[in-house]
Amino acid sequence: MRIRTAGVVALFALALAASGCGGDSDEPAAKESPKAAGGKLVIWADDKRTAALKPFAEKFGQENGVTVEVQAVPNEDLQNNFVTVSSQGGGPDAVIGAHDWIGNLVQNGAIDPVQLPDEQKAAFNETAVKAVTFNGQLYGVPYAQENLALIRNTDLAPEAPKTIEDLVATGKQLKAQKKVTETLCLQVGQKGDAYHIYPLYASAGGYLFGTTANGDYDPKDLGVGKPESIAAFKKIAALGEKGEGVLKRSIADTNSTATFTGKKCAFLVSGPWAIADVKKAGITYDVSAVPGFAGGKAAAPFVGVQSFYVAAKGKNKALAQEFVANYVTRPELAVALYQADPRPPALTAALDQVKGSDPDLAKFVEAGKNGQVLPAIPAMAAIWDPFGKAEAAVIGGADPTSTVTAAGKTIAGSIK
Repeated sequence: MRIRTAGVVALFALALAASGCGGDSDEPAAKESPKAAGGKLVIWADDKRTAALKPFAEKFGQENGVTVEVQAVPNEDLQNNFVTVSSQGGGPDAVIGAHDWIGNLVQNGAIDPVQLPDEQKAAFNETAVKAVTFNGQLYGVPYAQENLALIRNTDLAPEAPKTIEDLVATGKQLKAQKKVTETLCLQVGQKGDAYHIYPLYASAGGYLFGTTANGDYDPKDLGVGKPESIAAFKKIAALGEKGEGVLKRSIADTNSTATFTGKKCAFLVSGPWAIADVKKAGITYDVSAVPGFAGGKAAAPFVGVQSFYVAAKGKNKALAQEFVANYVTRPELAVALYQADPRPPALTAALDQVKGSDPDLAKFVEAGKNGQVLPAIPAMAAIWDPFGKAEAAVIGGADPTSTVTAAGKTIAGSIK
């Protein structure tokens, strides 16, 4: 989910070579009709989505009289590769990636706005459309969304807790009965995890960035280090190792799900990606919203979106626009991508098709109804590391006021 700094990567030479296979017309792509463009449409995707996308890409190519090539690029390298080759005037015609890349991609001139009529926008989840809108323009077509929720072992905890205090009380009782060893599996680790702690941080009144008049995140209004964030971290500290012992640095991304599937914990804060392991372990479970603090705001998980983008330096931009705007919007493609990686489709018709056989999807969407779109502004890159380290320190017993104030100064210095 994190924006990484673009740099020279191992696949750079290969990527440049691949980018040379775009359309071979000398006329500007924007003036050509898609069927007249000819040549090759190159799409970059990660390994998991490449296989699902290929048959649809081939069909699109047949319908438009062009060759479509879907190239697999490892997800951890995809954004860096794309920005690097784009800066050299090359790259694919379209690319699949997370919505929180948008600020970085726009800042680097790597993507173009997508032309999508209002009636087509209305076919998508409203939050997903908001996620791919940047500076008032639509920069991507969303196909999947995700957010954290509370996954609960219903044999140990039959009822969903209404507040975090309810959860703690149930977890403590289960520990006293020696039915579990941990109250809550929410990954922290030694360096913290801003993404997973954010629902509780927001419930306690903390925020990362304020918003402008049009609803965009405002990098000039940094919430970290403000009184609201200090108050939020004091509540988080009370759940930490020197408090209730609910939040622990020993619970990390490497063992959080395994502790839950091993029945050592009744509650897991995670996303749709954890469900396969939960099912494999034979856990009887349910999915509900992450509970917030009693008397506080609703817990607000980040909502992330996976999206198709049109490359600004692509050789076949008119064809890429046609594919992204009028082909990616088909339910059958969204369903195929869901089957490759089961996360709730952003296209309402596709979600309706699959939720009958996978009721967890609707539950995750419901759990995210109070969520906040993960900021896609470039300033978000400055948040992750200092915020996470402050979280880990506070959970370990450090003073919230001085720790969060220092983190705010570090972040503000990076943004400037």
